Amino acid sequence: MNKKLAKLKYLPNNFEIIENGDHVICVVSGKLISLESLNYWNVELQEPYFSYVEAHKKKETN
Repeated sequence: MNKKLAKLKYLPNNFEIIENGDHVICVVSGKLISLESLNYWNVELQEPYFSYVEAHKKKETN
C-alpha cells in the first residue's frame, strides 16, 4: 500500500472512485481497508467498514 486515502461513492453493489488512492478508513475501528479488500459499506450513510463485525456494530448503534 502506498498509503493514499481514496475518496469513494458507495453504491448498492460496488463503489465508484472519486479520488484515486489505495485505501479507505473504517468509520468504526479506524483500521485501514485496502480497496481490494473493501467488502462492507453503507450506501445510505456513505461509510466503509473493515468487516461484517464493524458493520454489525454500527447497525446496533443506530
